[in-house]
Amino acid sequence: MEMEANIISCRTSEVHLEEGRNWIIKAYIEQSQSTEMALSSCFYPSVYSEVEDVGWEHLVRLGEDLTSLSFRILDKKRQVHIMEIRLSPNYPKCPPSISADVPYLFELKWSINSRLKDAVHQFCEHLEKLQEFWSTLENIDRVLWVIDPRQPSRATSYRKINLGNDCYIVLFINAYDPRSLPECRFLGPDSIIDSMRKKWRSNGKRWMKDKPFSENLACVLETLLPGPPDIQKDNQKFECGICYAQYLPIDDDLGAKSGSAPDYSCDNANCSRAFHSLCLGDWLRSITTTRQSFDVLFGSCPYCSEPVAVKVNAKE
Repeated sequence: MEMEANIISCRTSEVHLEEGRNWIIKAYIEQSQSTEMALSSCFYPSVYSEVEDVGWEHLVRLGEDLTSLSFRILDKKRQVHIMEIRLSPNYPKCPPSISADVPYLFELKWSINSRLKDAVHQFCEHLEKLQEFWSTLENIDRVLWVIDPRQPSRATSYRKINLGNDCYIVLFINAYDPRSLPECRFLGPDSIIDSMRKKWRSNGKRWMKDKPFSENLACVLETLLPGPPDIQKDNQKFECGICYAQYLPIDDDLGAKSGSAPDYSCDNANCSRAFHSLCLGDWLRSITTTRQSFDVLFGSCPYCSEPVAVKVNAKE
């Protein structure tokens, strides 16, 4: 039974190869008839043979004139990558052009004796070099509050991160050296951002390549960084979104609020961040756009910018 199964499998493969060969011959004839200058007679059989070397199971798309191909490549982490290849009429004398969803392309090493499988092999080696870059971005996406891009491609090398207090940092990760100190741009109120810029410049030497990216970022900025919203929701009822503490300090000056847990939460269902009303009141007072009516401060949530209102006499 096992021998019969192997024979059937081999025959099935032969049928598929024969179908591929017939399709290419047909395409060659049609192309020759429809163009004034058809490609050389050896071009189509050569492409067929080279695709066979790579493996028909990896082929995703084949252009009608056989000058454009797409291969499906798996890296060592089983992630799928699509490699686009464009062949010139003088192929293989002229190297193919390659495109893919990666931050930068490798320099293809090519000679008259090179074939498609050589290009695919070099692409696989390039994917391995990029694993650390992608791992760094995955760590950022998993641990920090990334708000842009929402659906990043594998070529995207920047992340816009919410730091809280209506402040953001845009990080540009070096694809050649992803663990190095990244270039960055701060966005938010000048009164807060100026302080962060100074810390970034003075603490840059603290950046250690052997530490996790998020840990380095918190060390340089000298602050705790909010996590993604889904992680925050698990901790919102325990920690204040401004002071990041579960309880206020024990202090007679705080009156009834001394040692209390967060007692205010954002009404936005997608945020629901918890705060000590004292911390939120102090933060709102520092924002120039905050309005006050009697004993109530009206402003925006530090995390989602939705309207919030808190009594200024909350400490009484």
